[in-house]
Amino acid sequence: MLCRKKNNFTMWMYRKTGRVFLKTLDHVLNVLKFNTSVRIQSCRKAESPRPAWRLLFFGTDHFAVESLKLLTSCRNRNEGVVEKLEVVTLPGDLPVKKFAQQNQLTLHNWPPHDVEGQFDVGVVVSFGRLLHGGLIDKFPFGILNVHPSLLPRWRGPAPVFHTIMHGDTLTGVTIIQILPNKFDIGPILNQELYQVPENCTAEELGASLAIKGAHLLIDTLMKLPEKIANKREQGTMGITFAPKINTSMSWIDWEEQTCDQITCLCRAIGSRIPLRTMWMGKTIKLLDFVGKYHTSDQRNQNPGSVYYDKDSNTLAVRCKDGWVAFRTVLINKRLTAADFHNGYLNQIIKKNSTSKTADGQFVSRKGRTEESPKNAWRGQQRE
Repeated sequence: MLCRKKNNFTMWMYRKTGRVFLKTLDHVLNVLKFNTSVRIQSCRKAESPRPAWRLLFFGTDHFAVESLKLLTSCRNRNEGVVEKLEVVTLPGDLPVKKFAQQNQLTLHNWPPHDVEGQFDVGVVVSFGRLLHGGLIDKFPFGILNVHPSLLPRWRGPAPVFHTIMHGDTLTGVTIIQILPNKFDIGPILNQELYQVPENCTAEELGASLAIKGAHLLIDTLMKLPEKIANKREQGTMGITFAPKINTSMSWIDWEEQTCDQITCLCRAIGSRIPLRTMWMGKTIKLLDFVGKYHTSDQRNQNPGSVYYDKDSNTLAVRCKDGWVAFRTVLINKRLTAADFHNGYLNQIIKKNSTSKTADGQFVSRKGRTEESPKNAWRGQQRE
């Protein structure tokens, strides 16, 4: 009897253990099935094509055209980056407007209306207008900005000019998200360095950075959700401002500026605003800059001293640490260095040959008022 009960108990335990094992096995199989399904879904999700963006572009000048050109090319090639592309620009005969018309892109006047729900993301390149929060909020992924500097260095409307003017050897392009009613202080999504070529002008550097910025923009759009998730705030160190260039920047201070500083100034603004000085109470524009002038002549070493070098047909002028030379001046009319020497400078030299006065020198324009960065550029003071 006891043996029969023992056998019955043993059989019951086997059945119970078997049920537990089968139940556990069934649970394990379900877990494996679920995990496999998740992995398959994840792979499918990873393999799915990235979204093609409905994009509204804001821009005006030739720098902006390079980005618009590449966006248009991506849309036309159906590469899955840009699905819809329309343009906002300002009044006037602007390069961006011309390009949009030539490529049958829909144009919007500033400020744009009826954009809510029509676009995923906005892109601003060299636009020069503050964007308010109500407009930015109409874009689910915000509005991006292509800026030709390594922010926070050279915030403002003229970063390329100031990069050259201050002799920077390293610059780059930065993609940021725009903040409401602010210029150039939004979080950084992407950034790329660029070595400034030796003797590069502002125009040459701007053209190179426009192309580099366009490609960095496409790279950012291809990974936009990831870039937004990993955005970083701009640092508080190394902030500099780049106000618009103006004629007050073109006056040379012979006592304070070195040969290299004058060279950088000419490469930055010389093609747009001629360098200037005073001579005998008149304004002279200095053209056709030659660069640093090497001489062993020990004549007058006072800053502003000027003489004609017949061998090179240039006017050599003494500055803080050496000599710089120009081939042409503008005083009433355009004159070669030889014409200026024969018609003006030589007459003064002869008249004052026995005196030790500064007559005949180029004179720095003292007491000029330069436009301050705060007045030249809106937005930064509200940071």
